[in-house]
Amino acid sequence: MKSILCLAALVILIIVASCTYSSAQTTKTFTHIEQMAPWKSCDVCSGSGGAGSTATHWQAQFQSTPSLSGASSEFYFGGTAPYSSALWWEQLGALPSASHFTYDLQFFITDATAPQALEFDVNQSVNGKKYIFGTECDLRGANKGYWRVYDAVLHWQNTGVACAGITANSWHHLKWELERTSDGHTHFIAVTVDGVRRLVNRYYTPRASSTSELNVAVQTDGNKSPNQYSVWLDNVTLTAW
Repeated sequence: MKSILCLAALVILIIVASCTYSSAQTTKTFTHIEQMAPWKSCDVCSGSGGAGSTATHWQAQFQSTPSLSGASSEFYFGGTAPYSSALWWEQLGALPSASHFTYDLQFFITDATAPQALEFDVNQSVNGKKYIFGTECDLRGANKGYWRVYDAVLHWQNTGVACAGITANSWHHLKWELERTSDGHTHFIAVTVDGVRRLVNRYYTPRASSTSELNVAVQTDGNKSPNQYSVWLDNVTLTAW
């Protein structure tokens, strides 16, 4: 009897170990994305309808200050056109098997009153659809002080979740939990800022796409009378499974 019980226990352990190993094998973590090959960027394409104004913008990697890791990445925004913007993104390669994402980063801004909004995105294109996990902290707009998320049909939606407490000259830790659902929607699960987690639980519609990709992005938005400012990113991580 003891031999049978031991054998049964061993079988259970093997099954559990196999499941754990299989799960671990399907999880992909990209770390220090801010240090990867220089991010692509655009200004005009980030405007309304992909036809915005030009803006002065550049990225400077491997900055020792301000930095947490010793090699942050600076994203500079300037220019004079009202409500201009600049978008940066880093391609991570197609990962069609992934449907859950955690976008985890730390950011530092020199002037919290300068941006119209700060945007942090994950984009996945798979099976003929583009899932835009667009998120932004509205700092000066109609939804000032709240997180907005992107719906490909109705565009930006106010979540009612506060993004207050974004102060200048200090590091803030941001984490978004996201899902591509089995029925083909973007699911914004929750957002955590400086250790405080808030449920969002919003579902929205993707748009058509013929590509296959996975990337992370950050966008700097200027206000009506744009002021120049910089945002530093550090410890940028995307976990996908």
